[in-house]
Amino acid sequence: MTSTVTAAAVSKNFGAFQDAAVREPVIITKNGRPRTVLLAYEDYLRLARRDRRVEASAALTEDDLAAVEAAEMDGDLDDLNAELLTGKNAAD
Repeated sequence: MTSTVTAAAVSKNFGAFQDAAVREPVIITKNGRPRTVLLAYEDYLRLARRDRRVEASAALTEDDLAAVEAAEMDGDLDDLNAELLTGKNAAD
């Protein structure tokens, strides 16, 4: 579970929140709104690697993009194809 704390609390006891961030991300608020997240270095590296994979897709050629767009999923996954067609997905 993620902790949420004020910037003032982090300022007063940074070491404790730094230790907590190794176990789980710590959301830091300012004026009652989430502003930053303190997280373990390993989590940062994992997220940075994901970003690089996403950026690598920008290097796809037009032929590669056309192949991806023309691709179809296995028939056993028709429920997922239906989600694509309706625009409904788990992130909504």
